[in-house]
Amino acid sequence: MYIVTAKEMYDIDDYTISEIGLEGKLLMENAGRAVSERVIKLIRETEPVCIFIGAGNNGGDGFVIARVLLDKGYLVQVVQVVPDEKITGDALFHKRVFIQCGGEVSYLTDLDLIREKVERVHVVIDAIIGIGVKGVLREPIQEIVRIINHSKACVISVDIPSGLPADEGIGEFTSIQADYTFVIAAAKESSFMVDTADFYGQWEIVPIGIPNFVFQNNTAKRQWAEEDFGKTIPSRHVHAHKGSHGKGLIIGGCSEMPGSLAMATKAALKAGAGLVAAGTTEKVISMIAAMCPEATYMILPEKDGYITGCTASPISNYDAIAVGIGLGRREETRHVVAELLNNAPCPLLIDADGLYHLKYQLEMLKQRSEPTIITPHPGEMAMLLGISISDLLSAPFHYTRDFAKANRVYIILKGKHTIITSPEGRQAMESSGNPGLAKGGTGDVLTGISLAMMMQQQELFDALCNACFIHGKSADIQIEEKQTYYDLMATDVIDGISKVYRAFPCKRV
Repeated sequence: MYIVTAKEMYDIDDYTISEIGLEGKLLMENAGRAVSERVIKLIRETEPVCIFIGAGNNGGDGFVIARVLLDKGYLVQVVQVVPDEKITGDALFHKRVFIQCGGEVSYLTDLDLIREKVERVHVVIDAIIGIGVKGVLREPIQEIVRIINHSKACVISVDIPSGLPADEGIGEFTSIQADYTFVIAAAKESSFMVDTADFYGQWEIVPIGIPNFVFQNNTAKRQWAEEDFGKTIPSRHVHAHKGSHGKGLIIGGCSEMPGSLAMATKAALKAGAGLVAAGTTEKVISMIAAMCPEATYMILPEKDGYITGCTASPISNYDAIAVGIGLGRREETRHVVAELLNNAPCPLLIDADGLYHLKYQLEMLKQRSEPTIITPHPGEMAMLLGISISDLLSAPFHYTRDFAKANRVYIILKGKHTIITSPEGRQAMESSGNPGLAKGGTGDVLTGISLAMMMQQQELFDALCNACFIHGKSADIQIEEKQTYYDLMATDVIDGISKVYRAFPCKRV
């Protein structure tokens, strides 16, 4: 599933029409019929339906929906909320076809009459304004939106709830509150934003015949789904040995936070790493060694229970390194992050306290020749950017893309919809997981899984997407089988990793 801005969707439509030769009338017919198929599954023939239609392609889709429902025997009323001269092009063509098929169109702007119609129907289909909305709605459309929102009818929006911006980063709007939205061709950015996602209600993408390569050529954003994981899950050779699947090092842990290192280490091994070493203080090793006997351990220099360095140890022996979990925020621990930025000869993942130290060393990112991966939650990402969390969450695609390009890093921005970004600006949204993950330690588990996936035979971007999928899917399976949102623990997520792999059998070569 691809994710687009309004401009990207317009460009995709234009290319499909002008270069491929699929006429706009045909795409509109496909869209209207696809939405109609979903609507028919939701409502009964005896439920009166009122379709509100505006100008542009959204209104044209509405005329097709009206015709299909009328033909199926549904009780359909069509209310046009813009003057006739606003209905042009392909939309006008489909309006005429609807009328030729026995349909009737009422042009209404009287708000009392509109309110009366809305109160008498069970279902309202919103085909007023599509992705081209700019700014706050004008009257009378704004009041019509309010009337629909205050009704008891089931509200179904076509492509996007009218008035809602398609793109991230737009704060002021008045929107239809839909119960269901059938999104045309590709997801819009706003369907994933904190301030706009809820207006969609339950939503689903409906394909309309646009070829896949057109999306690939016009957007760098997509959603990572189960089928993607199924296609890219790392294979295991029948003659594989422990050295075949990576030797990883995790540096962190202090006397106050030993568990974070233990969980990250165990998660890495559970996710498929061949060998994992935990680099920490001697005291922490004695505290966690029994929790993960399969790991090896590296004693690092310390002061008052906090690590002060790591390059005296043989870090060149590892295929990937993670740093930051339970590291602490003392100034002396900052040197650990700096040493690794300067000297780690392999992919380096920075998380948790490591990100706190990274904000003082951002210039060092650009000097690294090997990949760097950061895994912030919104608060940590906002700290690195020097902006507020609310600003970040209003436009997370934009901010993470710009930061990744400027600093040559991969980013996993954690959240309900996790955004993975490459240094080239490629982005994926991964939406598995549930509220049970809102608990301390789950980020440490993701770090361990990510380290393991980074060392398998797959593209790094795919590896990070797969790590997020395993993490979230494990939590989902645990909730389905035995846990609740309240009692799910980070260690339960580790235990669920094997269940994810069982659901997607390993490829052997």
